[in-house]
Amino acid sequence: MAVDTVAGAQREFPPTRWSLVLAARAGKPARQTALNELLAMYWAPLYCYARRKGLDRDAAQDVVQGLLAQLLERDFVAQLDPAKGRLRAYLRTALNNYLVNRHAHAAAQKRGGGAPMLSLDVDSVERQIDPATPNPDAAFEREWAVQVMQRALTQLRREFESGTRRGPFAVVLAFFQPGTDPPSYATVAAAHGMSVPQLKAFLHRARVRFRDLVRHEVEQTVADASEVDAEIGDLFRALSG
Repeated sequence: MAVDTVAGAQREFPPTRWSLVLAARAGKPARQTALNELLAMYWAPLYCYARRKGLDRDAAQDVVQGLLAQLLERDFVAQLDPAKGRLRAYLRTALNNYLVNRHAHAAAQKRGGGAPMLSLDVDSVERQIDPATPNPDAAFEREWAVQVMQRALTQLRREFESGTRRGPFAVVLAFFQPGTDPPSYATVAAAHGMSVPQLKAFLHRARVRFRDLVRHEVEQTVADASEVDAEIGDLFRALSG
């Protein structure tokens, strides 16, 4: 099977999440979009952080639920300032403060002051927690990096499924899975009707696009483009640590 791709990588992306944060101050629909995106991005790193702080599964879930409910109640988007640092640092500090005061928060919940619970897929995150990363800060950073990579891979999958990029995405997955030995080029090429050079060219284009998507994901969470390279450095250190 011949494999080709659209000419060039797509360069048009939605507004950055900092842009969403700033736009959220203008009206309720934009505010809800920003909240949903930000909390979906960061609840898993916060959960890993709480687990490595010594909380068991149920307690960690309760703490993250409580923090997110509190952030929603207080409309934390209005308090965010791109000039004051990274989103994940803000949220990790918020969780630390919440942990310090969690007994008071628990009492407030018992008095009926709690907000509706948010849906968290704890099972999937539990399977990803690396036992070799016991330090809470390192666990937070690693899960943040894992989530960035997963979002980029999900977007790459969508491009293949929509036809924007052509070729077998299963081949991409076979070679992109971290911590596993990839299959031989000759075996995969023969199974998909490609020569080995065609397969290598296909994988090269997929890797280039994947790197673009990872960079885009990182760009979502910084206020200035000059910070992107440092963030990407943090991401790869977190994954290799």
